[in-house]
Amino acid sequence: MRITDLVNEDASLISRRCWSSQAIYELEKQAIFARSWLFLGHESQIRNPGDFVQAYMCETPIILSRGEDGELCANVNSCTHRGLPVCRADHGNTRRFICPYHSWSYSVSGELVAIPQEKELSGRPDKSALGLKRVPRVESWRGMIFGSFDEAIIPLEDYLGDMRFYLDAFIDRFPGGIEFMGAPHRWTINANWKLPVENQLGDVNHGAFLHAAIIPREAQDTIAQLGYTAVTTPGHGAAFRIMPKDAPVDDMAWGMEAMGSILGGNEVQEYLREVQAQAAERVGDLRARMKGLTYGVYPNLSFLWSNTSFKVSHPRGPGKVEYWSWAVVPATAPEHIKKILRTNYSSFFGPAGILEQEDSEVWTQQFQGSNIDFADDRPYFYGLGLGEEGPHPELPGLVSVTANEFYARQFFMRWRDELQAAEGAS
Repeated sequence: MRITDLVNEDASLISRRCWSSQAIYELEKQAIFARSWLFLGHESQIRNPGDFVQAYMCETPIILSRGEDGELCANVNSCTHRGLPVCRADHGNTRRFICPYHSWSYSVSGELVAIPQEKELSGRPDKSALGLKRVPRVESWRGMIFGSFDEAIIPLEDYLGDMRFYLDAFIDRFPGGIEFMGAPHRWTINANWKLPVENQLGDVNHGAFLHAAIIPREAQDTIAQLGYTAVTTPGHGAAFRIMPKDAPVDDMAWGMEAMGSILGGNEVQEYLREVQAQAAERVGDLRARMKGLTYGVYPNLSFLWSNTSFKVSHPRGPGKVEYWSWAVVPATAPEHIKKILRTNYSSFFGPAGILEQEDSEVWTQQFQGSNIDFADDRPYFYGLGLGEEGPHPELPGLVSVTANEFYARQFFMRWRDELQAAEGAS
């Protein structure tokens, strides 16, 4: 089975086996997850020395922590003695991680500190060589922390490239940036990890159909009229609207169209209007009028602008994904306003949100469709808008209307090329 048989040259045809093959999944681990920058968490989650949260890089459990010296650390959560997890809490603050089996003790930065059994022995092992396996590259951008198993990977800022232009349109409009509010929701879905990524990378045109009970057709018409999709680097993408210069402030301001803000009262709405009043000064006129929809950072980080949620699609095999979802709020907003703004996320997204449940159901059904017997000769069609994308005078990357599926084609071109490179190197 050749990779070129799975994704054709222009990525307009995608084999069902891309979603269902165990062999392809094993190759994805080597080709993509071992060589990419993977999102671990946000600095607002680990503000103080000794703070930690758990994370994953593909299926590898990670402890993300802030050392006693204030530095960011990421280590594999597996004891070097017998492999047990040494951290069992989702988040907290500690001085030591201790394996429950033989009580080997590690510092918050991952160094092996104590072996209780060695006091009974004359020969003692070199503890400096027995610390937790460290993630070799850890970098932070705008408080967003990423790790990579590839020591030679390009710097994070270069990896993000022009995607920073679109992320900053949201993050930089708030004087203190953003913070992650609380622990993530986590749930499993019987689906392939790539479909949630594709959904958030630019598929905003299913809303008026799949979510018709909530999203009116008029909203979809507005997206068609004002919406764009941009791909800065294959695999990275942003779908958004550019509001007219004469649009009312309530139509332009971030958060005003979400449920928590609508029901939050005058104080919340005045706060959002004030943020918008400063937006042009902070991010420029064009981005001040930008109202994001869905974003994606290759390979598996997503961002929902209106409902302010970052999401990671953690693979657990070709047919299972563990989905992590955080609520995000402006870091310097008053605490009581943060609590109200968090409901912009929880009212529709998270495991109990109606839109999230509808998405999860179709992702599951797509995986079932990818496993249908005798259907391998009918690949999925990804050709909508083929060749209609191009440069834009004010926006970085390739740009087109939101109905153009080039964001997904670009993802699969990168996916195909990376799998081919790994296959050739093995």
